[in-house]
Amino acid sequence: MRTLQVPRQNVSQLETIFDKIKILHEAGAEAPIDQVNWKEDFPKTLPVTVRVAHDGEMLYLYYMVIGEAVRAANTEDFGSVWEDSCVEFFMQREGESIYRNFECNILGVLLSRQNEAKGKGEDQTREMPSIFRYGTVCHRYEGGRQVSDWSMYLEIPKSAMGFNPQESLSGQKIMANFYKCGDETPEPHFLSWNPIDLPKPNFHVPQFFGQLELE
Repeated sequence: MRTLQVPRQNVSQLETIFDKIKILHEAGAEAPIDQVNWKEDFPKTLPVTVRVAHDGEMLYLYYMVIGEAVRAANTEDFGSVWEDSCVEFFMQREGESIYRNFECNILGVLLSRQNEAKGKGEDQTREMPSIFRYGTVCHRYEGGRQVSDWSMYLEIPKSAMGFNPQESLSGQKIMANFYKCGDETPEPHFLSWNPIDLPKPNFHVPQFFGQLELE
């Protein structure tokens, strides 16, 4: 099981989104999303990382994806974003049986649910307005074909992760996994930070989560 030490940084005090991304680059913990769990059926891999920090009230994520043949079909929150070029964060609080997922496609379209198991949960509609997303895309050519380098910055408030107003993220240990997928992209892929030992692609598996230790 992989463990990530997540630093506390005063991200919310910074004025611009660019300053916030810069501090994540410089001081955020970096997690490689490099596990190709189903190599026989889905061998595609990509350079993907996520940088992580928190300030007690918010968790900050900054994903970077290099050289993807992208798909961007879903334009409404709670859509089938996993079919597109998509980055994901699944998490579970200590002592809870439920887990939460935050799935965001290249357009910044988000799906967030509170789950008992795959296909058994409810949308986090009340929390959706409080989750901030900001993405960038750079198109280029590689070997005669168009690919894209893209990023996604997310601010997830503690309430969306199941913490109450009196609790701080500082000192918390969260079971989690980070994912990169694209079920219907030109090159379907299913990558994870923590490895998953199952015969077929499935990200709804808390038993294979790693651990985030928040400073």
